[in-house]
Amino acid sequence: MKFEKAMRKKAKLRLALTGPSGSGKTYSALLVAKGIGGKIAFIDTEKGSASLYSDIAEFDVLELEPPFTPERFIEAINSAESAGYETLIIDSITHEWGGVGGCLELVDTIAKSKYRGNSWSAWSEINPRHRLFLDAILRSPMHIIATMRSKTETAQVEENGRKRVAKLGMKSEQRDGVEYEFTTVLDISHETHHAIASKDRTKLFSNADPVVLNEETGKKLLDWLESGVNPHEEALKHFTDLANSAQSVEKLKTAFEEAWRTLRGTEQQALAKDVYDIRKAEMEQAA
Repeated sequence: MKFEKAMRKKAKLRLALTGPSGSGKTYSALLVAKGIGGKIAFIDTEKGSASLYSDIAEFDVLELEPPFTPERFIEAINSAESAGYETLIIDSITHEWGGVGGCLELVDTIAKSKYRGNSWSAWSEINPRHRLFLDAILRSPMHIIATMRSKTETAQVEENGRKRVAKLGMKSEQRDGVEYEFTTVLDISHETHHAIASKDRTKLFSNADPVVLNEETGKKLLDWLESGVNPHEEALKHFTDLANSAQSVEKLKTAFEEAWRTLRGTEQQALAKDVYDIRKAEMEQAA
């Protein structure tokens, strides 16, 4: 175990757009993706709705049909990665949770067929499958924009001895806590189509007034994502400093072996080897 100095690294976008039907989630997602730039892939679970907006951005679409199992979404994400897309829009991940063949339906089916209706036992099978779906989003090398439907959440409250139904606000139609998996979550209003952040690690929206999402939003997000340090370049710089200060070939070799493992599979790995060879030759010549 080794503690290292904390630093914000370059990252890929994990953006969630929530809102009721008709709030403009699909339209907004495409404008943000266009602002980011690069090849855009679109997983459409909304019966071809994405193609209605083909005039505002150039993208390739996969119209995903039921059943909306976690594995079907994972397969679609992997296909987009293999095809070399820079940005992926998933519209919407609500279907993975509550759609035909989604997690909630799978729990009911498994509970009835295997556990005599015991849904708690069925969840032991579905939880890992849902987790793999979220991991596929988090680990992807693409920028990912996911949309989620939201609906008004209500609760029965007692007031002056009488019970009534109170509106608690909007709630995303996905598993509770899914918002924590994203860098930024923007809630879009149905009436005005303005977005406001319910979670924002970028600090681009946290203290801002509600905004209408557009291409400029995508550009600002990309600037923030690219402003972090490149961890491979930092690792190479760290090794170079160690190599220059090494007092023996043995210490140089130890530092190089650690750098070699850290930089495995990157272009900086070969550069680290060049630094090692040059520094080793200098030390042997001076000996």
